[in-house]
Amino acid sequence: MNQTICPSGPLKGAVEMPGDKSISHRYAMLASVAEGESVISNYSSGADCHSTLGCLRTLGVEMKIDGREVRIQGRGLNGYVQPGQDLDAGNSGSTIRMLSGLLAGQRFTSRLIGDESLSKRPMQRIMTPLAGMGARITARDGKFPPIEIQGGELKAIDYSMPVASAQVKSCVLLAGLHVDGETMVREPAATRDHTEVALREFGAEIETGRGWAKVRGKAKLQPRELRVPGDLSSAAFFLVAGAIVPGSELVIAGVGLNPTRAALIDFLVAAGAQIRVLDIGMRNGEPVGDLQVTGSDLKGGEIAGALSASLIDEIPVLSILGAVSRDGLMVRGAAELRIKETDRIETMASNLRLMGVEIETAPDGFRIPGGQRFRAATVDSFGDHRIGMACAVAALRAEGEIVIENAEAASVSFPEFWDTLRTIGR
Repeated sequence: MNQTICPSGPLKGAVEMPGDKSISHRYAMLASVAEGESVISNYSSGADCHSTLGCLRTLGVEMKIDGREVRIQGRGLNGYVQPGQDLDAGNSGSTIRMLSGLLAGQRFTSRLIGDESLSKRPMQRIMTPLAGMGARITARDGKFPPIEIQGGELKAIDYSMPVASAQVKSCVLLAGLHVDGETMVREPAATRDHTEVALREFGAEIETGRGWAKVRGKAKLQPRELRVPGDLSSAAFFLVAGAIVPGSELVIAGVGLNPTRAALIDFLVAAGAQIRVLDIGMRNGEPVGDLQVTGSDLKGGEIAGALSASLIDEIPVLSILGAVSRDGLMVRGAAELRIKETDRIETMASNLRLMGVEIETAPDGFRIPGGQRFRAATVDSFGDHRIGMACAVAALRAEGEIVIENAEAASVSFPEFWDTLRTIGR
């Protein structure tokens, strides 16, 4: 499917984001091992999060889905049933990595598969700690999906992650629920803490500090009624759009504002974006608020070090901001971009060049000079939702139409993206 996006006048109005992907995954997984029925509202509409639900169903978890409300009948920590087929994670790295932690403690063997893209993504980062806890885990060529997990009795570990990753941290903490004792995870840089917050909400014993988290196993998780905040990573596309289109005034309602995700807002403000928090409150341990963004005089900036890990999912759309800013954008220390759904350094660079934008790539990032314009072009999402949506944002400031091929990739995280984009354009 192709989408044609025309240059836009000022963007106006209020929009709501789909439920946060990261939180939706975690709520569903924890609800599945709780003792009773949990109700999750505003569950993500993205295909990735529904891959998680599909895997849980294959493991014998009963659920009812009514629009964005999901009712999950928890089976307790050891209640999964041995699947009669492969567990299909689709395109979802979150599903395959985090669910592996729960499967490692089950007394059966399970096999997780994914689509062509996911099957190229390395899994050693979860295989190493799970093996250290006692699970037997194998993979194609020693590192790629399909992965096979022979679960069983696990032991506590004190694990220091070589690379910061919220998914790996979550995998180990979820495996730790099965342990008779305490499981410690240490990270070299702060990552999002949605798993820790959700574990606490479900009644697990968890302690956290600067750069570490520790969970005590064998707790009986309690069922909960939960509402998922709007997805901040999805909001990033509209925050950048509102900032780069002169005269815009957009409100993005009910967005999750977890401090471990605040790096996006902090970076945008430092880059010159005019963003205001209109309202904020707490819901299920997560801060939620409304954001207003207006057309801004952007100066650009640099993403490096720990900031690269914090903004890894938002870097594609931030490259659009960099191109139109005064000073441009430098990204370093983001080699992780090369093992996402696509090699996002190369796929983004390819599309930017088609749109007439100068970009210099490096193994771990890129440099985009400022003061550039986007020309009319036909670009490709390459099957990557964030690449396609980032190019759509560029089209709003282009000198002519931008045609985005394989635009259906947006459904992985934001099926409503194209309709939502059109409601705010003029």
